[in-house]
Amino acid sequence: MAHTVALGIDIGGSGIKGAPVDLATGEFLQPRLKIATPAESTPAAVARIVDQIADEFTDDLPKDAPIGVTIPGVVQHGVVRTAANIDKSWIDAEGEKIFSDALGRRCLLVNDADAAGVAEQRYGAAKGQQGLVILTTLGTGIGIALLNNGVLIPNCELGHLEVDGHDAETRAASSAKEREGLSYKVWATTRLQPYYTALENLLWPDLFVVGGGVSRKSAKFLPLLHLRTPIVPALLENQAGIVGAAALAADD
Repeated sequence: MAHTVALGIDIGGSGIKGAPVDLATGEFLQPRLKIATPAESTPAAVARIVDQIADEFTDDLPKDAPIGVTIPGVVQHGVVRTAANIDKSWIDAEGEKIFSDALGRRCLLVNDADAAGVAEQRYGAAKGQQGLVILTTLGTGIGIALLNNGVLIPNCELGHLEVDGHDAETRAASSAKEREGLSYKVWATTRLQPYYTALENLLWPDLFVVGGGVSRKSAKFLPLLHLRTPIVPALLENQAGIVGAAALAADD
């Protein structure tokens, strides 16, 4: 029987958030719980918090409810290969096993941008969209999810695409806008425009979806971009990682 409920837990650089998700609608069944990411975000420290969040909800979930966890890094067959905003000791750690051991049951570990992309494709701004969808999360860095006809192509690190001789996320992420004190107009026209142009010339997508916290202010910068590809803000905002983690765990 198909699962109707799953638990999603989203690990970020500043907070770890979780909630049970109705897989039919993508909505939270209970208010999310958020706990600050430890200053030393080692595997053991993060696993303790993931277990704490799971304990808050598992008594109210079906015993076989899947659990999905996101992490800000490349995940290959359960192994974490990069660590953008968490402790470097995560690199080459068997993350899926670490969390499964901490929880006392199997869980699925996925890249955070991939989870957000799946959530937007199933429940948000990309729902019903055929062809190639590219979700970009503009935050501390640039996360990327590629979905072709609804099928995820995982671990695409195109936030690091070289544009005008620079790693794109060092100049086009929203952190660069804040760090350099750029206006929305300057950021959009001199940083985002060349980045999205490079992406669409390489991949010819059918839709861009823009996530990350700055997407709440999309009216200030998306209309300034001139692209052949439609570009829209994400709908799920900070819920996307939790929702996508739950959905992918249910698929697994």
